Amino acid sequence: MDVIEIAPGLRMLRFLVGSAYLWRDGRELTLIDAGTVDCAAEIEEALDGELRRIVLTHWHEDHTGSAAELAARHGAEVVAHVLDAPVIRGEVAGAPPVLEEFEVAIRAGIPPLPAAPPCRVDREVGDGDVLEFGGGAVVVAAPGHTDGSIALHLPGPKVLFTGDAVANVGRTMMGVFNTDRGRAVKSLHRLAELEVETALFGHGDPIIHGAAAALRQAAASTML
Repeated sequence: MDVIEIAPGLRMLRFLVGSAYLWRDGRELTLIDAGTVDCAAEIEEALDGELRRIVLTHWHEDHTGSAAELAARHGAEVVAHVLDAPVIRGEVAGAPPVLEEFEVAIRAGIPPLPAAPPCRVDREVGDGDVLEFGGGAVVVAAPGHTDGSIALHLPGPKVLFTGDAVANVGRTMMGVFNTDRGRAVKSLHRLAELEVETALFGHGDPIIHGAAAALRQAAASTML
């Protein structure tokens, strides 16, 4: 795992597959996503305070894999959208993606990841809910990748955690492997309307400055 200092109080944790983020308010930490099942020990090495909450942007195993272990060890509150929470708890199976033609070969080249163990969800959220970090993190429903995908918008510092609704691998683009392309496109366009300076993605490099322009360009080139 690589630990990248994005800004004071904000760290990117880059894994072999995907990324998670640590936001620090004083001694209180919020973890956005939790990597695969083998990431807990590495994430703990990056902790420089009390892990207060774990926010899961969606149920996929590269985002929830270490959540249960970390939540149990640290007593952290686990937060997820109401529609993805049953999948995260292991109560129901998540819907598989509907692959576009260009995604078939990409998917075939990715080794299967270990399933995430069931994880409790202490707080189920919906669009517009506000979480107590970063001066007030607004939950933005971003369905399409999964039914309960969310982004987190911090209006004060103008930071956006996109989850997998948007990716930045080579270029800023809508995330791949969606369950509903139409809804995913609408989510991308909605995120592009936010006032954002820094964008942080589940997959790809962060955009530290000028992220709004990159998001708008991605939206403009992605239509139904």
